[in-house]
Amino acid sequence: QVQLVESGGGLVQPGGSLRLSCAASVRFFSDYAMAWYRQAPGEERELVTAINWTGDEVYYAESVKGRFAISRDNTKNTVDLQMSRLKPEDTAVYYCVADLNYCSGYGCRPEEYHYWGQGTQVTVSS
Repeated sequence: QVQLVESGGGLVQPGGSLRLSCAASVRFFSDYAMAWYRQAPGEERELVTAINWTGDEVYYAESVKGRFAISRDNTKNTVDLQMSRLKPEDTAVYYCVADLNYCSGYGCRPEEYHYWGQGTQVTVSS
């Protein structure tokens, strides 16, 4: 069983930055691929970024490429999402997710990741 707890959400002005963190309670964190999904009101869940078990393969949605950066620390059981140059359309609930299998790209359905955190709200507004 994997428990995921996100932190770091909040209100930020357009152009600003936020760093989300996810702490995983699991025995062998390095066995799990990690990702961040987001869901805006009235929208479907969207895969924002994913990172494989060792961190040497990452994926970014086109909408965040060049602005967001995912990283993981397998010694601390954490995965972070650094968000820069935030836009109002980045407003959503952000979820940290995990699975033994690495899934990325447009064809990766939310169900591919079996473990989800409770989510943290990110609001980009002036």
